[in-house]
Amino acid sequence: MRILHTADLHLGRMFEGISLEADQAAILDQIRAAVREHKTDVLVIAGDIFDRAVPPASAVRMFNSFLSRIVQETDAAIVMIAGNHDSADRIESMAILPDRARVLVRGAVRADEEPLILLDEAGPVAFSALPFAYEHAAQECFGDTNITTPHDVLAAQAVAARETVPEGARWVVLAHAFVAGGEVGDTERPLTRVGGIETVPSEVFSGAHYVALGHLHRPQQVGAPHIRYSGAPLAYGFDEAGGQKSMTLVDLDGAGKVSIETLPFRPIRDVRILRGKFTELLQNPPSEDFIKVVLTDEALVIDGMKRLREVFPNACKLTYERRDRATETKALAARPSAVADPVEVVNNFLSEVRGEGVSPPEVEILADALRRIAKEEARQ
Repeated sequence: MRILHTADLHLGRMFEGISLEADQAAILDQIRAAVREHKTDVLVIAGDIFDRAVPPASAVRMFNSFLSRIVQETDAAIVMIAGNHDSADRIESMAILPDRARVLVRGAVRADEEPLILLDEAGPVAFSALPFAYEHAAQECFGDTNITTPHDVLAAQAVAARETVPEGARWVVLAHAFVAGGEVGDTERPLTRVGGIETVPSEVFSGAHYVALGHLHRPQQVGAPHIRYSGAPLAYGFDEAGGQKSMTLVDLDGAGKVSIETLPFRPIRDVRILRGKFTELLQNPPSEDFIKVVLTDEALVIDGMKRLREVFPNACKLTYERRDRATETKALAARPSAVADPVEVVNNFLSEVRGEGVSPPEVEILADALRRIAKEEARQ
C-alpha cells in the first residue's frame, strides 16, 4: 500500500506579516499532483491543517477545494487529524465528506477509536487517527484523572486504538506530538503549559508498522525509521532558511516493512539569509524571496531597509554582523560594558520596530535634543 504523508500545512499563516496564501495554494497543488503521479492509495495529513482555531475564510475555502479535488480526481483514501493549532470541532466537521469507506477524520479525542480499514493484495491495513488533545479533554474522555502529561494522553489514545486493530492487520498510526529525540525549530508552539514535559517516548507506538507524525517542522525520523515527521511544507522562520521541505512517500509491503522516499516541495518563494556589504548586496538580482539581511558594514546604512526593498520587496529583517558580535561579547563579558551611543540606541530600536534606522532629518532632531539635554545638565 502506498501512503503520502504530510502535515503542518498551517493554512492562513503569514510570514513576518506577509500573506502566504499563494504559496500555500501552490503547495496544495503539489500534494494533489503527487497523489495522482505516484498513484497514492492513502493521503494522510497529521495535524495543524490551519494555523489557528478560527482561520481566515479564504484558507477554509482553499482547503475544502483541495479535499474536493482529491476525492473527485483520485481514488486515494484520506486520513487526517487535528493538531494543536486546529479547532477540534472544525476538523471533526469535515468527517461529513462523502464515501465513509475511504475517509477518516478525527478532530476530537475519543475512547472508542475505530480505525479505517483498507485492503490491498496482502490483506487489511488499519489506519488509526489520534488527534492532538490537551490533558483535561483526555481526562474527561477516558474518565481518568491520572492523565496529566502529553505522554499520558497519547498512551491512552494508543491503547484504545490498538484494541480495535483486527488481528493480523498491518497498523498505521497518525499522531500530532513532540516525540523524544526530535529536532525542534523556532516556530513550533509548545504542547504543554510552561514548565511541563511535552515530549513522549517513541515506545508509545509499539506495534505500529508506520507512524505518521505532525508538529515538528523539519522532516526527520525519531526512534526508528518507521516513526517519521514529514515536516511542514513551507519554512515559517529564518531558522529554516536553506532547508529542503518535503512530503513523505511510504510503501508498506505485505509483511509490514516500509520503504520511504521524500518528495521535495518547490515553493514559489524561498526563505534566505543574505550576508555582506550593503552596496554588494544591492547588486544581487531582484527576488521575491523572503530575505533576512546581515550587513558586514561597520557604519550604519541610512534608509537601509527601504533601499533593500527596491531589490528585495519581501525583505523582512536587517541586522548588522558587528552588532550581533557585540551582543554575544557583552553577554559573555564579566565587566560592565561602555555606555552606548544614544543615536545608535535609537537607530537599533527603529530598525527593530519599523525595519528602518534613523533618517538624516531624524539624526538632526536627535542631535538637537541631545544638545539641549547637555545644556540643561551643565546648568545643574
